[in-house]
Amino acid sequence: MINPLLQEFKTPYGAPPFKEILPAHFKPAYEAAMQEQYQHIKAINTSSEAPSFENTIVAFESSGSFLRRIRTIFGNLAGANTSAEIEDIARDMAPVLAQHDDDIYLDTALFNRIQTLYERREQLQLDTAAYRLLEKTYKDFVRSGAGLDDNKKATLREINKELSLLTVRFGQNLLAETNNFELLISKETDLAGLPDSLRDAAAISAREAGHEGQWRFTLHNASIMPFLQYSEQRQLREHMYKAYINRCNHDDERDNKAIVARIASLRASRAALLGYSSHAAFILEENMAKDPDGAKQLLEQLWTAALPIAGREAEEMQQIMDDGQQLEAWDWAFYADKVRKKRYNYDEEALRPYFQLENVRDGIFAVAGKLYGLTFSLLQDIPVYHEDVLAYKVSGPDGALTGILYLDFHPRSSKRSGAWMTSYRKQSFNKEERVAPIISIVCNFSRPTDRTPALLTPDETETFFHEFGHALHGLLSQVKYETLSGTSVPRDFVELPSQIMEHWAFEQEVLSLYAKHYKTGEIVPAALIAKMKEASKFNQGFATVEYLAASFLDMDYHTLPAGAAVEPLAFEQEKMQAIGLIAQIAPRYRSTYFQHIFYGGYSAGYYSYIWSEVLDCDAYAAFKEAGSIFDKNTATSFRTNILEKGGTEEPMTLYKAFRKREPDVKYLLEERGLN
Repeated sequence: MINPLLQEFKTPYGAPPFKEILPAHFKPAYEAAMQEQYQHIKAINTSSEAPSFENTIVAFESSGSFLRRIRTIFGNLAGANTSAEIEDIARDMAPVLAQHDDDIYLDTALFNRIQTLYERREQLQLDTAAYRLLEKTYKDFVRSGAGLDDNKKATLREINKELSLLTVRFGQNLLAETNNFELLISKETDLAGLPDSLRDAAAISAREAGHEGQWRFTLHNASIMPFLQYSEQRQLREHMYKAYINRCNHDDERDNKAIVARIASLRASRAALLGYSSHAAFILEENMAKDPDGAKQLLEQLWTAALPIAGREAEEMQQIMDDGQQLEAWDWAFYADKVRKKRYNYDEEALRPYFQLENVRDGIFAVAGKLYGLTFSLLQDIPVYHEDVLAYKVSGPDGALTGILYLDFHPRSSKRSGAWMTSYRKQSFNKEERVAPIISIVCNFSRPTDRTPALLTPDETETFFHEFGHALHGLLSQVKYETLSGTSVPRDFVELPSQIMEHWAFEQEVLSLYAKHYKTGEIVPAALIAKMKEASKFNQGFATVEYLAASFLDMDYHTLPAGAAVEPLAFEQEKMQAIGLIAQIAPRYRSTYFQHIFYGGYSAGYYSYIWSEVLDCDAYAAFKEAGSIFDKNTATSFRTNILEKGGTEEPMTLYKAFRKREPDVKYLLEERGLN
C-alpha cells in the first residue's frame, strides 16, 4: 500500500492530499516519523563535533518536522472531521506518542548538549530569534523533566502516558454526548417565540435525522443558544438548558467526572515532581502573568466590578417576569432579550438579514486588504478534507503568496463544538525561501435553510472576525524557525491578534463593506447598529461573570497541591459559592465539559481571554487615536511588531514596541461598561 503521508505532497501549494489519506495510513506514518526522529536524535548525540547552535538546536528542531506534519494533519481531522476509526487511532496512539515525547525530552545525552549551549548563550553571538529558540529549547527540556533522576523520570513517564489517554477520552466523550442529545418538537405551538430562521434550521435538522415533519434542536451553539433566547416554552428551555450544563455528567460511559478529577490530580503530581507548587505555577511561569497570583489579581479586579452589575441585571429581569416565578438560569437569555427590546427597542434578529455569511467573509477579506494589503482568491484545484470546506490563496500587496486559508463554517456530527484556528503547515524558512503557511478556520455557524442563505447572528459575526485575527497571526508570520512562528506565543498573548479584530466588526466604515440585506442589498441602517452598540453594554455583567467564573474554576483545579483529591461537582459548587456566584448564572463551562482546559491547551490559561482583552482594547485605541481605524502607520506597526514576530521575543517587549508603553486596563473597563 502506498502511504500518501510518507510521500512528498505533490499537490497545489503542498497541501495535504486529503482524498488519498485513509485512517489506515496514520499508524504506519506515525511509526515511520517517530523512527526518523530517533535517527536524527542519534546523529546529534553521536556527533564528534562540539555542540553548536546549528548542529544541536537547529538540528533538533528539524528532527521533528516529519512527525509534526503527521500529528498536525491527524489532530486537525480528529477535531474537524473525525470518525470511529480516527477516534480508535487517537486512543491507541496517545500513549505511544507520549512515550515518544518522553524518550526525546528525557534523553540525557541530548539535554547535555543543549545545556552546554544554554550556559554559553551570551558568548554565541546569536540574533534575537536564534537566542529565543535556544532559550525555549532548553526550558522545554527542563520543564519536561530532563533534569530529574531516573526514578522521577520513570514516574513522569507514567503520568504523561495516563494524561494522554484521559484528555483524548474527555474530548471524545464530550463530542459523543453533544451529538447524542436531541429535542424533537412535533407541535407547532411549542415553537412559540422562535424566529423563522431557527424554525427552518430545526426542520432541516429533523429531516436529515429522519424525522420529517418535526423540528429538531441540539446542543450545538447555533441551535441551543437562540432557543434559550427566544422560546416561550419555559419547560422546554429548562429541559434544553439542563441537558447542556449536564453534559458528560450522567454516570454512564460518557461521564467525565472521574476523568476530570484524575487529570487535575495527575497534573498536580507532575508539577510537584518538576519542582512547582501547582500546575498553574508550572504553566504560568512561561506566560505574561508569570504566576497564579498575577492572573487572579486581574480576575478579582474585574469580578468586583462585574458581580454587582450582574445582580442588578437579574433584579431587572425578575421585575418583568409576568408569572410570579423566580428567575432561573434557563430564563436569563429569554428575559435579557425582553429587557433589551424594552429598554433599547433592539431586536437582534433584525440584524441577521444583513449578516449573510458570504458577505461577512468578503467584508473580513476587505478589512485585511485595507489594513495589510492582502487579497484572497478562491481555489478550485486544492485538496480539502470535507466538501463543506473552501480554500483561498492569500496574496500580499506585491502579489506574492502569503499563505493558504481553509474556511469550514457549519456544524456536523464529525466536528467538535466551538470555533478555532489551526494550521496544517506553519510558516518557516527553507534557507532564504519563505515557506508559506496553510491555515484553517473551523466554526459551527448557522447553516442556510430552504428559504434563506446562511445568516449569522452578531455573535457569530464577531466570532468570525475573532478567528480570522488568529489566522492573520499565522498567515503574516515572518519567522525563521517553525517552533517560534505564528501563534507560537504564550497563551495569554495569543488572543491579542484575534480579539483586536473583533473591534472592526461593527464599525460603520466596515459595515458599509459587508452588512448588506441579503434580499435588497441595502446597507444595514446606522440607527440599528447604534441600538446594537447601546444595547451591547446591557448584560455585560452576566457575560463577564460567567466567563470569570469559569476562569476561577480553571485556576482552582490547577492550583491544587499534589495529593489533593476532588469530587468535581462538590468542588465546583464550593468554589462558586466562595466567589459569590449568583444562582441564576453557571460558569460558562462546567467541569465535565470544560473542553478548553481538559482537552484543549488552555489549562491554567482560560483567564488569558480577559488578560488579552486588556491588550486588545488598548491596542485598538491606538488606531482611534491615530484618527482612522485603517491608519496605515498603526497597521504597519501592529503587523511588524506583533503579527510577524511570532514568539521571537517576550510578549511585553513586542507590545511595547507597538504601543510605546504598557497597556492600560481603562480601555477594557470602558468597552465592557464596567467603569
